[in-house]
Parts: sequence; structure tokens; C-alpha cells
Amino acid sequence: MAKSFPLGSSPRNQWQVSRESANLVRTPAAPQPVSFTATPQHLTIDLRRTAIVVIDMQNDFCHPDGWLASIGVDVSPARTPIAPLARLLPALRQADVPVVWVNWGNRPDQLNLSPSLLHVYKPAGEGVGLGDPLPSNGAAVLEAGSWAAAVVDEIAPHPGDIEVAKYRMSGFWDTPLDSILRNLGVTTLLFAGVNVDQCVLCTLQDANFLGYDCVLLDDCSATTSPAFCADATRYNVNQCFGFVAESTALLQGMSA
Repeated sequence: MAKSFPLGSSPRNQWQVSRESANLVRTPAAPQPVSFTATPQHLTIDLRRTAIVVIDMQNDFCHPDGWLASIGVDVSPARTPIAPLARLLPALRQADVPVVWVNWGNRPDQLNLSPSLLHVYKPAGEGVGLGDPLPSNGAAVLEAGSWAAAVVDEIAPHPGDIEVAKYRMSGFWDTPLDSILRNLGVTTLLFAGVNVDQCVLCTLQDANFLGYDCVLLDDCSATTSPAFCADATRYNVNQCFGFVAESTALLQGMSA
């Protein structure tokens, strides 16, 4: 019998092939159910089919020397997810749950950014916008490879994590995020990051439209917008797009 070889980038989505045959039957992973408190209903998820998507926990949004702070925004709310994520992410990695970082990482030439998108960050054409140097250290705002676009040091990605650069409010447009998640066999997504009413919500909505089960981790998400924006986000997620839970509840469920 000819020797067979695995074909596929993820063990969760592989064929076995040889010169004579191709076996398209994926080896199913045993479910790992975890139950925890959430709204609007108590939740049970399968950790084997789950990933966490952490959005925009970058220096430009969360660091006192980053872009938002440089234009006068109080970034302290954007830093509140750091401590909960520092507790949650090691537990998820230990449980073999993929950690996916979805961050702004723009091209230096900005050729994939429209004027309407640039206008959001530089509405009058003046000041510091996408790709411009930060006054504090000269790093290019939200440009791939710059200090400004890096994840804050306190929760820096680990070597086994997955990083996806985005160029819109949603992490699914013009990115490989959906292909990556499908290759990982993921059906449930935990959402975290900033700003919860903007990039987190837009990505979560698109995930829902694509058929993923969506869970917003409230204590691992935040916004520098007024409080009513976060309130509206939680309402809309519960009403239309999925579930809202605390990472502490998830950790309790995992420990049980």
C-alpha cells in the first residue's frame, strides 16, 4: 500500500493523499463543551470549534503615546480590556483555542484605502491621519510594521497566534480572515478589543452574516466613545447578532 500524506494547512481540515487515492474524510475532533452565563441566554459552546478574535488592541488606540492620545482622546477606557485579556488568553491557548489578532496594518502607499476611509481619520485634510508620523516618536499611524500598529506590550501576540491585517472597520473585508477561520474548522467566535461600537461591532456583524456564532466578551471590549455607544452595541448584539458574556464567566465554565 502506498504511503499517504496529510494535505492541508490545518490539522482540523486535512485530506490524506497518496499516489493512488485521496481520502477526503476529515478526522473529527471530540467536542469540548463549556457552559457559562451569558445574555440573552445561558450558553454552551464547543471549544474545539471556537476561536477568539481580538481587534485593534494596538498602540495607536491604547497607548498614551499612540495616535488617539496624540489628538486629545482619553485612551484609559481602551486600556480596560488589557487585564481581562491577560488572564483569558493564556487559558484559551492552553485549551488549544486559536487566538486571532485582527489589527489595522495599512500599506505605506495606501493604495487600498479610499478617500472616504481616509476622511474618517483626517476629516479636514489636516493634522495626523493614517500613515502620518506620530508627534511623540515618528511612527507611522496604523501602518503595517510600525510601532503605532503593534499590539500593546502587555498582551503581545505569542508565536502560535494568528495575525491578520485589516484595512476597514470590518476585519472580513479585503482580508483572509474568513478563509483562515474555515480552515481551522471554527464555527464560534469570541470577540474582544476596541472600539466595541466600531471595528469590533462591524467585524462581529459580518461574522454573523457569514454564519458564525458570535459571542461578545464585554469585559474584554471597550470604547473611547460615549457610554451610550457601548450600551447600544450590547443591545444590538443581544437582539440581532449573538450573545454577550463576561470572560470571568467563560473562565469559570472552563475550570468546571
